[in-house]
Order: sequence, then structure tokens, then C-alpha cells
Amino acid sequence: MSDHVPQVPINEHRRSPNIADDVDFEIKGHEMQFVEVELDPGESAIAEAGAMMFKDRHIAMSAVFGDGSGQEGGFMGKLLGAGKRLLTGESLFTTVFTHEGSGKARVAFAAPYPGNILPVKLDEFGGRLICQKDAFLAAARGVQVGIHLQRKILTGLFGGEGFIMQSLEGDGWAFIHIGGTLVEKELKPGEVLHVDTGCVAAMTASVDMDIERVGGIKSMVFGGEGVFFARLEGPGKVWLQSLPFSRLAGRIWASAPQLGGRDKGEGSVLGGIGRVLDGDNF
Repeated sequence: MSDHVPQVPINEHRRSPNIADDVDFEIKGHEMQFVEVELDPGESAIAEAGAMMFKDRHIAMSAVFGDGSGQEGGFMGKLLGAGKRLLTGESLFTTVFTHEGSGKARVAFAAPYPGNILPVKLDEFGGRLICQKDAFLAAARGVQVGIHLQRKILTGLFGGEGFIMQSLEGDGWAFIHIGGTLVEKELKPGEVLHVDTGCVAAMTASVDMDIERVGGIKSMVFGGEGVFFARLEGPGKVWLQSLPFSRLAGRIWASAPQLGGRDKGEGSVLGGIGRVLDGDNF
């Protein structure tokens, strides 16, 4: 279990429409983490499709239209929730895991690529958190997963990965996947931090995000950092990731021989011929 993750006692109150299930959890692993959530009878967790690692047999699975929070009003509310998920590149459906037996039961959700799982109690951050569109992994039932669009025109046009972000709202636990190494920064009022747009994993709603040009023409063309970076201004808290998925995918794409990528010299001493013989090019 990660050092920064507490064991959280379950509230004994009955669930109301505005209160998320208060779940116990444990985060395990190092480079490839997973979160194991413990549910009492009747409690539920929601997760992205395909995130489940394992579950106890008394936990029932159901795919629901929208974000699975159980707080949408009627068909139009569910349709709006599903549309928001579609804009962030997620599936129209969310999977809900409900404990229908007695005693304790556990369900685990795994990170999709190397990094850290960040547990966040939303009511400790004003009930709302903004994160990258692929960062949400799972949450207690009652947490609403929506979209956050950058209001400033330039940020929307040139913000790259930071243009359309996810908005997590509620008072319960949410679990966010951070690519690579996790860095937490507390920004004071007026304090500014420049960050690659893909490295902004999450931030509190009080942080103002804008974009700034990298610098002169030479830096823009030859610097390798893109034309713009994110400008974050406090007050508020920011979580950064050292390995955005887009960066990981780009390196894999650029290095794949099957896609015309550069030969890194791995495998047979015969190079490309050796890969044909051992099947690596197929």
C-alpha cells in the first residue's frame, strides 16, 4: 500500500442523493498500481469500462448510460451525462459495482499504464476537481463525472490536451490515474507555474489555467516543447504527471518498426532480417 494513502473508515449514515458512498480502499503496487475498494452491503463503486481487475462474487456489475452517479434526472439527464463522457473520449457507458451480499466485499481497478493512482476526497477540495480527460479511473457511487471546457478562446484553440478536461463533482472518494511520477504543488494567490499541457493531471477549481507562447521563433521551432504551454495561476492545488499518455503513445509509435519507426537495435543481431525470422515484424 502506498505511504500517502490512508485507510478510511466507512460512514454509518444512510446514503442520500447528495452523499456519495464512503468506501474503504487500499492502493497497491508501485509502477503499475491498482486500487482495491471495500464495500459494505448496498454500497457501490463506479469505474470506466475495462478498468476492473477482480471482484468478489457477491458484487454485481451493471453497465449504465452516463456517469453512473445515480444523480441524473430522467432520460434527458442521462443523455446529457453520456454526451459529456463522449466529448472527453470516454465510453457512453459506465460500469457500476454493487455489493449485494452480506459482510465485506472487494473490487479492484487497475491503472492502464505505468504511474500512480491518486485518491481524492472531493469535499476536501470544495466538491469539485478538474483533471485530464483520461485521468478518471473509479469513484464511489454519487460522484458525478462531467466535462470542463476552458473558457478562454486561446486556451480552447491552442491548449491541446488541456482544452477539454474532466470535471469530478461530489463529496466522495475519486481515484485518478497519474502517468509516471506524481508531483503535488500548492500555488499561492498570484503564483504562476508553466507546465507542458499534457503534464497537468489535475487541479482544484480555484486554479486559473491559460496558455502562453513558448518564446521566440527558434524556441518554438527547435525547442521540441510545442508552441504553447499551460500557465497555471493560484491559489489552489495542482497535481502534475511526468508521463502523459500522449507522450508515451508517441514514443511507442515513433519506435515501432512495423509503422516505419526507427530501429532501436533490440532483438536479433541481424537487425530487421532477424525480426522477420523471429516473427517480430508480424
